[in-house]
Amino acid sequence: MKIIPIAADSMGVRSLATLVETRDCRILIDPSAALGPSRYGLPPTEREFEALDDSKSVIHDVAQKSDILVISHYHYDHYDPDETFYCGKTVFAKSILECINKSQTKRGTDFKELVEGTCELIYCDSEEFLHGSTTIRFSPPMPHGEDNTRLGYVLMTTIDDGDLRFMHASDVQGPVSERAAEHIIKEKPQLIVLDGPPIMFLGWRFSQKNLDRSISNMLRIIKEVDPEIILDHHLLRDLRYKEKLKSVYSKGKIKTAAEYLGMDNNMLEAHRKQIWEDEEQ
Repeated sequence: MKIIPIAADSMGVRSLATLVETRDCRILIDPSAALGPSRYGLPPTEREFEALDDSKSVIHDVAQKSDILVISHYHYDHYDPDETFYCGKTVFAKSILECINKSQTKRGTDFKELVEGTCELIYCDSEEFLHGSTTIRFSPPMPHGEDNTRLGYVLMTTIDDGDLRFMHASDVQGPVSERAAEHIIKEKPQLIVLDGPPIMFLGWRFSQKNLDRSISNMLRIIKEVDPEIILDHHLLRDLRYKEKLKSVYSKGKIKTAAEYLGMDNNMLEAHRKQIWEDEEQ
């Protein structure tokens, strides 16, 4: 199995797009990217718009060559309603009938109407599928952060080809939820793409209590499973991410998506204020 991060916050855009190649199929998880509309009270820089254009172009090309697309939930940095690459694909997606909030129900319904009849759209919550010797297993709906969050629910994806067990843990924010942590531990992934806690909102939309829960759950996952971790997305929007998760980084085998690919981190949103200041000089 080959794991290739396609776009991520450490690569300049809001995304957790990841390609999984097995001997049986090519699976692209969360094929989209977006920008934060406002950060430090500032709009995106030109560098961010360029990174978004580049990322969407790569995502489009990779999606066209993939057999299976996975949509963990209906936020625009994880699925793109304006794309055409769904045609002819198998699309595994979060159900729009249960464990979903109002805004994602609307987006998911619009998406169904957009692609229905052009692809094989399968709602896959808690389901398992076999493609040759590759098993694709989806979690029950998990909170997009803390339990009972207004942000709704997401699916985590486990892919096992007999040689490697990989998990994509989209937008669980650490995880904060004990249920999400229990599911990760039960699956025992050897490699996991994990959404880190949104510490940019600490003390505002994300509490210290939730950060403590995220850290505790990550430490437990490291202790009980000891996976290689690609930790990215929400976490990489704060320049002090390693400082605030020092106890986690001291224990785990952790890289960003960019670092996993052997690249330098390119945290454009986190650096937005400095980039604007540099461009105005």
